[in-house]
Amino acid sequence: MAVKDRDRFSTATRLRLLGEQTAARVYRSQTKRQARRSRLTGRAALLALVFCSLIVALAYPIRQYVSQRAEIANMERQREQARERVEQLRDLKARWQDDAYAEQQIRERLHYVMPGETGYVVIDPDAAKQSRADHGAAARPWYANVWDGVDKSDAADH
Repeated sequence: MAVKDRDRFSTATRLRLLGEQTAARVYRSQTKRQARRSRLTGRAALLALVFCSLIVALAYPIRQYVSQRAEIANMERQREQARERVEQLRDLKARWQDDAYAEQQIRERLHYVMPGETGYVVIDPDAAKQSRADHGAAARPWYANVWDGVDKSDAADH
């Protein structure tokens, strides 16, 4: 027993035990690394690479498809608006074919009166005051006054 105790405390025995403990720690850490590495296998990496390449390859065609679908929807909306405008113009053309409507529009827009009728024009008092204020236009050349009259009549229609 004395030899066994002496062996237990000898330097060689201690070094051997220390080496075994260190080897066990290294082995445990290597198995942990291998466990971590085993999560991403070669097959999984290849699958991820194929998936990413498919996404990159399909990104542009999908973007083109979406933009073309939006353009088609926009064209259909414009076609529907044009169809509505054509219907409005057909209705207007049909109304102008009616003599009573044409006569009404001529009387209203051009201030025509039938023989034997008396036509009256009501003048807006604010417009009359404004025209009196514009009498300073006599100092300008005649063509400037004509051009201003054209501009004012054009603006009144809109």
